[in-house]
Amino acid sequence: MGEHIHEPRPHDQRPQPARRDRLIQEHVHDPYKRAAKMSDPTVCPQCGAVYHHGRWSWGLPAVDAVKQLCQACHRANDRYPAGTVTLSGGFVGPHRDEILAAVHHQERLEKDEHPLHRIIGIEHRDGDMVVTTTDVHLPRRIGEALHHAYAGDLDLHYDKDAYYVRVAWKRD
Repeated sequence: MGEHIHEPRPHDQRPQPARRDRLIQEHVHDPYKRAAKMSDPTVCPQCGAVYHHGRWSWGLPAVDAVKQLCQACHRANDRYPAGTVTLSGGFVGPHRDEILAAVHHQERLEKDEHPLHRIIGIEHRDGDMVVTTTDVHLPRRIGEALHHAYAGDLDLHYDKDAYYVRVAWKRD
């Protein structure tokens, strides 16, 4: 039995059309997300999150870990949120403490799994509470948790051209 070698035929040499699915790019661009891969391992010197195997998590950094600020700390330092939750209505003032506890509880749940999803700050403005975050997922989680617990009106708006979400929850 001899060895059979496949000789390319002329139709095998025709250029194949480009795969269009590989050209699909994210429409929403996060200016804080790095284009290049980070060194592995990396540790954020500010919060202690560890970048390993392509993702951020909580844990002990390797002794030789590169120190580099994570996107969440960078956003928080710049006070440049990716999400805003506005809590308004007559219900907010009298229930301020329990609403704050619910907001912080949702942050803890999210941050345990995703270290870059955090609250930047909470401000009180004219009876409203405004929560700013480092990502677009935590605001939705906060809004949905409050809506589930206390009813009221919930409105979500994702900006088509930017990495940004506005969530409004209101109960009179």
